[in-house]
Amino acid sequence: MRLKISLLKEPKHQELVSCVGWTTAEELYSCSDDHQIVKWNLLTSETNQIVKLPDDIYPIDLHWFPKSLGIKKQTQAESFVLTSSDGKFHLISKLGRVEKSVEAHCGAVLAGRWNYEGTALVTVGEDGQIKIWSKTGMLRSTLAQQGTPVYSVAWGPDSEKVLYTAGKQLIIKPLQPNAKILQWKAHDGIILKVDWNSVNDLILSAGEDCKYKVWDSYGRLLYSSQPHEHPITSVAWAPDGELFAVGSFHTLRLCDKTGVRNVLNDAVDLLEFRDRVIKASLNYAHLVVSTSLQCYVFSTKNWNTPLIFDLKEGTVSLILQAERHFLLVDGGGIYLYSYEGRFISSPKFPGMRTDILNAQTVSLSNDTIAIKDKADEKIIFLFEASTGKPLGDGKLLSHKNEILEIALDQKGLTNDRKIAFIDKNRDLYITSVKRFGKEEQIIKLGTMVHTLAWCDTCNILCGLQDTRFTVWYYPNTVYVDRDILPKTLYERDASEFNKNPHIVSFVGNQVTIRRADGSLVHISISPYPAILHEYVSSSKWEDAVRLCRFVKEQTMWACLAAMAVANRDMTTAEIAYAAIGEIDKVQYINSIKDLPSKESKMAHILMFSGNIQEAEIILLQAGLIYQAIQININLYNWERALELAVRYKTHVDTVLAYRQKFLETFGKQETNKRYLQYGEGLQIDWEKIKAKIEMEITKERERSSSSLSSKNMGLKH
Repeated sequence: MRLKISLLKEPKHQELVSCVGWTTAEELYSCSDDHQIVKWNLLTSETNQIVKLPDDIYPIDLHWFPKSLGIKKQTQAESFVLTSSDGKFHLISKLGRVEKSVEAHCGAVLAGRWNYEGTALVTVGEDGQIKIWSKTGMLRSTLAQQGTPVYSVAWGPDSEKVLYTAGKQLIIKPLQPNAKILQWKAHDGIILKVDWNSVNDLILSAGEDCKYKVWDSYGRLLYSSQPHEHPITSVAWAPDGELFAVGSFHTLRLCDKTGVRNVLNDAVDLLEFRDRVIKASLNYAHLVVSTSLQCYVFSTKNWNTPLIFDLKEGTVSLILQAERHFLLVDGGGIYLYSYEGRFISSPKFPGMRTDILNAQTVSLSNDTIAIKDKADEKIIFLFEASTGKPLGDGKLLSHKNEILEIALDQKGLTNDRKIAFIDKNRDLYITSVKRFGKEEQIIKLGTMVHTLAWCDTCNILCGLQDTRFTVWYYPNTVYVDRDILPKTLYERDASEFNKNPHIVSFVGNQVTIRRADGSLVHISISPYPAILHEYVSSSKWEDAVRLCRFVKEQTMWACLAAMAVANRDMTTAEIAYAAIGEIDKVQYINSIKDLPSKESKMAHILMFSGNIQEAEIILLQAGLIYQAIQININLYNWERALELAVRYKTHVDTVLAYRQKFLETFGKQETNKRYLQYGEGLQIDWEKIKAKIEMEITKERERSSSSLSSKNMGLKH
């Protein structure tokens, strides 16, 4: 990305321009020591003087009232705050009318900033005071006071904390009284400017030591620039947190690079657009480009005839792509389009703020849209892509801790769709979007995970874990056989990526990682797990076994074992478990094969995966009461076993007999009141119990064979 700089033959301002503020991607307001406020239109190159300020008002800082979907009347949103050298701040409408002037500080008001909700304004001044005001300009509190001027201020992403300068120090002070203050030495000279991005939660600072620095919200240094020739006087984040600008004497810096190159034949296509390019995304054989007025959709097979449609608002802050469609986020909402340009849906939820949405807090698949809630960061909203309506019965995915990053898997059926997320403890979890009502279905996959990504061609997950790069070749293993999950992983050392790396993409078997210094590193993983996924999704079990025998790796066999159990192919599962030395599981699978009915087999396969409740439900629905009781006995669920026996009035003596045997083995006395009640005066007759069990098994076998023969008769007819 290159900065285009143009100078007018005749300047529109006669004195130094002290502050500027964007209203849209193509409209800018500027204030100058010549007391003029000028509106610039980048599309038409027109400039208009909005207002001439009184001669005693010298502007210092300007900040527009935030746009918000929650505001029904846009009159307040069409205004800005202007701070000046006479100790006042001024609330000015878009048309240039000064709505209110407020005496705020002794000496110049050096900075003023609205919070993200537009409910409060913070000002700082030469008098060293930090003051909080209501949106109408009424003083709420003096947050802090110090002996030196405060040159810059910024709100924290949650609008609950304020960051301000204090000489060479940076200070983060919460609004709550007596809350802990964070303070650290940030520069070797006076700090002139700060900015705190609400999307990535990172802090920028610039000072008279001629350096700019990037910090996290705990005051840890992430990046420090080389010394420049002159002091850094301004820094500002792009709203999406992907880029930032740095200003100094005769210097403006912006670091990023975007281009399109065909790596197959090294051909280069130069794509030219009528308007300024705001955002671009290349994925799933389509390039989506947003300009200030339109959206262009290119197919990688044809760069000459893009599909073009007009945008409601030209400030697109995020483009997400899935195989079938793509998502645009702007200041007004979230919009889903097909690659043919057809509008599909626009999901909404109460209190939705699109200005803070980014690729870590929004995820898109072929059938689902997931959005992390900002008001309650423990919640993820899930929507149907085709309608934009909440998924299922409208339940939310709720976690015990705040969630930092979310990602939907990309392949497979809607009912099998999974979402992975990282919480504030840096633990990685996975859950099914269709079954998130059950707390136990949110399962931990890993710890100390800083960034993650799903593969675009199959459901393989990768992440950076502390000092390791980890690939979960078959994350669904946690639902099938958690014991063998470690055997399905690929791990390698990640120290070469230095501190704070980020996974940019996972395409095919290629993972792209951006290091903190901005450089890109590419990692290739084995192509065989993806081929295995493809075979299994097509039910080519013999090909899958042959592939594993060819590759001869434990990870492949472990993945195949879990995949086979998930798809109820116990013959393949037996081969795979034998290959990784899980002999006890091979024996259990063999015992499943000998069961008399398909319901019993299905129930024991579910038990194998730890789904006890589902196994019991299948048996009860099939009328196999004894088998349902027996699986609870085998698992020592004594309360449930007796409850079923009493409810269905069968095998109470069987349960009592096994309970007595269990207690005798461990030399214990019965203390359970229900067992004492039903066991009173009952004589255990093991011969009679064994005969009843044998009769149940015979009955199940006969019923199974009769249903099979009737099915065969139907086929013959």
